[in-house]
Amino acid sequence: MSGFKELSNEQRRQLIDVEQVFTAWRDDRNRFEHGYRAIMKWGKRPNGEYLLRTDGVSNRSLGPRSPETERIKADYDAARKALKTGQKKAWARLEEMARVNKALRLARVPRIAARILREVDDAGLLGTALHVVGTNSLFAYEMKAGVIINSDMVATGDADFLFDARRSLHLTGDVKAEGVIGLLRKVDKSFRALGPRSFRAKNDDGYFVDLITPMVDARIQRREKIGEANYDLYSVEIYGLEWLINAPKIAEVAIGEDGLPLYISCVDPRVYAAHKLWVSQQPDRSAVHRPRDAAQARLVAELCRDYLALRFDAPELSAMPKALRNAI
Repeated sequence: MSGFKELSNEQRRQLIDVEQVFTAWRDDRNRFEHGYRAIMKWGKRPNGEYLLRTDGVSNRSLGPRSPETERIKADYDAARKALKTGQKKAWARLEEMARVNKALRLARVPRIAARILREVDDAGLLGTALHVVGTNSLFAYEMKAGVIINSDMVATGDADFLFDARRSLHLTGDVKAEGVIGLLRKVDKSFRALGPRSFRAKNDDGYFVDLITPMVDARIQRREKIGEANYDLYSVEIYGLEWLINAPKIAEVAIGEDGLPLYISCVDPRVYAAHKLWVSQQPDRSAVHRPRDAAQARLVAELCRDYLALRFDAPELSAMPKALRNAI
């Protein structure tokens, strides 16, 4: 089929450079968020000065002022400053590269989707509790295969997130309070859930975001939402998603329409292809969507076989029904 074209050597070189810089930036960001967001300062006590580690909510004492605690503070401050400087320099480089990315037509992910994915990633949810499913996954698969998929195949007005409710979440701040809705409103303040306990949010431009999860035994307690707020999205159970939740996951760097990179975590492309084919054959699937589902399934299957050397009979796909794997 001819639903894509291969990247040129110039495009490949640019993507490699962008991925290297972005990975370095993201690693520094994650180290900062998980180990250096707090600051260290000296605090006065009746019996002298103590080294305090403060995160803006609480202070933890690391001991009285001494040569050892002075060294701890100096080392921490130096590492914290180096991480902040590294992030700043790397992002400035990525902004310079953005113009070239757009000129080479590598800026693929729609602006609204890219901004949402960045917020979900910044919150530490992407690739852990949440994975991209649906058409936006194709932006990861094309990068992995080194191709550009035709625009009619990747056009979409929504974003679907698969919620792994089995994950233990350690949330703080705004993410703990407002969850997915809070992240969406950082992108566009007009995002609202479509009613109480809704799995779907929409903004004023008609862009939808869905939070979906596999069906589970009614006797099993599961986490329904990420945030504590009642107005956060409540995940909806959908039959067939257990294949996706148990599937291997992949992560790729793609580039948004603004020319800046982003991280996408999604299901293995073989599982995506087989599941899309299955969806296209369901009697309750609309006649409008069936042909596109089947076309996406065939396209991704071709990428798997001809560009990624991935086998549909591999043991890591054993969670999917054999008949479904054979059908693709």
